[in-house]
Amino acid sequence: MSVVIEAKNLTKRYGYRDTVFMALDGVDVKIKKGESVAIVGKSGSGKSTLMHILALMDKQTDGELLINETNVGGYKSKQLDQLRNKEFGFVFQHFFLNPRETVLENVALPLKIAGISRREAHKRARAALKAVDLEDKARNKGTALSGGQKQRACIARAVVTDPQVVFADEPTGNLDSTTGKQVEELLFNLNKNQGITLVIVTHDSELAAKCDRQIVIKDGKILEG
Repeated sequence: MSVVIEAKNLTKRYGYRDTVFMALDGVDVKIKKGESVAIVGKSGSGKSTLMHILALMDKQTDGELLINETNVGGYKSKQLDQLRNKEFGFVFQHFFLNPRETVLENVALPLKIAGISRREAHKRARAALKAVDLEDKARNKGTALSGGQKQRACIARAVVTDPQVVFADEPTGNLDSTTGKQVEELLFNLNKNQGITLVIVTHDSELAAKCDRQIVIKDGKILEG
């Protein structure tokens, strides 16, 4: 399998001089196309920092980051934004749906950002909603959905651009156990049936165990994975 994301000797520092905090300290990671990976560790371990850098939401202090074997270290902010919107989808613990817009409009947002026409964006958004069994909620406002429905809408938004990688940060953290398992099943089905690479940040050992492998991080260093 080809390598989709590779990090070489990543470091992330916060603060200055005597107040320096090493959130990441010489991290090496490879994520291959089509696999499911869990990034696990206790609060403050550096797992969310690592995800944010791998997903181009933050920049490392030192080290290299390669996306599809291309070093993106010299990319400008606009280039990074375009690459992130094209290649990555995101599912967070908090749903981040615009309450003033319909579910369809929320799901179509990444396509609008990419410059896709409204008609085409809505067509693809409806297909994404159908894939998560929410087609009948397209005209509803985000506030009219249950927690599980909101997360399914977020998954539809994450995959509407046909991304290579979906990053899921504690995707079941705000859900009850039954709804959480439904969301987990949906994510793993996307991984298995559509070949989407799945990267899950979690402290849930049961969820992590369902992934192909685990990257265990402690005090900004990789212990396993």
